[in-house]
Amino acid sequence: MKIGVICVSDRCAQGVCEDRSGKLMLELVADLADETVYRLVPDERLEIEFALCNLADDEGADVVLTTGGTGFAPRDVTPEATLAVIDRAAPGISEAIRQKSLAVTPNAMLSRAVSGIRGKTLIVNLPGSPKAVRESLEVVLPVLPHAVETMSGNTQNCGGNYGK
Repeated sequence: MKIGVICVSDRCAQGVCEDRSGKLMLELVADLADETVYRLVPDERLEIEFALCNLADDEGADVVLTTGGTGFAPRDVTPEATLAVIDRAAPGISEAIRQKSLAVTPNAMLSRAVSGIRGKTLIVNLPGSPKAVRESLEVVLPVLPHAVETMSGNTQNCGGNYGK
């Protein structure tokens, strides 16, 4: 499985601070991924859209995980960029992440993160803090192999058809 990671952060893109969340993502997906690709972009909608499309269409990533830009700040536009490039929504993934996060902090309800499919690539927005990335990936990582398998057209193991 090829996994792309995009850190969306003005400060990290400007070199003002280090991207800890994106680097943590790369570590946490290492066992699952055959290959990883990393991008760092500022909170600019067109740059986020370009990075998403590049990883999905040109790099052939099976999954693209973003970190950052999902809150209420005026420059938080990752969900809008994601919605602009996906073909189909996958709201259950983001709902599951929020549900788990709500058990930790009421601020989780302020997440505007979205998930969806572009072609055969699953795109999932995650929060920007390393702690939230770790918690979110605990929810997402177990379902990624099945998601990638079904997006590729292999539905043999779907809907209780295991082994049939």
